[in-house]
Amino acid sequence: MKKKKAAALLMAAAMTASLAACGSDSSSTSTSESGSADAAGKYTIGICQQMEHAALDAATEGFQDACTEKFGEENVEFDVENAQGEQNMCSTIINNFVSADVDLILANATLPLQTAAQATADIPILGTSVTDYATALGITDWTGTTGVNISGTCDLAPIEEQEDMMMELLPDVKTVGILYCSAESNSKYQAELFEAELEADGVEYKEYTAADSNEIQSVVTNAVEECDAIYIPTDNTMAANTQIINNICLPAKVPVIAGEQGICSGCGVATLSISYYDIGYRAGEMAYEILAEGADITTMPIETAPEVTKMYNPTICEELGISVPDDYTAIETE
Repeated sequence: MKKKKAAALLMAAAMTASLAACGSDSSSTSTSESGSADAAGKYTIGICQQMEHAALDAATEGFQDACTEKFGEENVEFDVENAQGEQNMCSTIINNFVSADVDLILANATLPLQTAAQATADIPILGTSVTDYATALGITDWTGTTGVNISGTCDLAPIEEQEDMMMELLPDVKTVGILYCSAESNSKYQAELFEAELEADGVEYKEYTAADSNEIQSVVTNAVEECDAIYIPTDNTMAANTQIINNICLPAKVPVIAGEQGICSGCGVATLSISYYDIGYRAGEMAYEILAEGADITTMPIETAPEVTKMYNPTICEELGISVPDDYTAIETE
């Protein structure tokens, strides 16, 4: 009797272990298909980047680095997609993330943020490389938080200090061309702030807008004929087409003050720039706080870059004969 009882107990234990193993495999498969976190804490994050250029690339890299360090490489999986600046492609990418039930969406730039906001009210959305969340999301009573499933980091550098930089480097400027893409609402927001600073200093300005990259050459050609200098805010379309801009501005001897380092390295003389890697990294830390620590995204304030840096393009400055003070950092250009 004792032998039979012992054998029965061993068989029962083996069956229990077998069932547990089957349950574990089923959970793992379900996690892989749905994208939701499993018991081990593995997460799937969908990343939609508006287009490919240095600033946005750096923000994506910073985000992934922070997530990998915080979650552990084995506990986080990324689905990184590039919308190539196209609204339809952006919508497809975001809708695929929602259908896959990813744990979190990173919207890298304004278009992905707006698209994600329209696609889901349930999945947490973090933005980065977004200048003004209130403008992007149509929030009129801005308090610093969205109150919905959206938070993130901001790429707005101090506009007043950028205008001061232009006056410091180009004291004789009379008319400034403000160049941006009319389809990017955050660029218009920055342009208006910059124009207010120019008005305060008694400097004239004109706006030059392109609806897309196909219009840039003709718009910039008009600008250099009518202006002493050009200001370009943190505009994704212009950032992706700096070679076109430089090929027109440099021969015309019209200097460009840029809103960020990537634009400056391609066609500018100087910028007061943030680190896109840093704001992407901070967004990655926020992702960990939301998914692993249970932070309430609806009350998480939008965060800005911890510091800004005066930078200059030594090649273009030398060709235009512009002297730069010692407190500027040279941008390494190819």
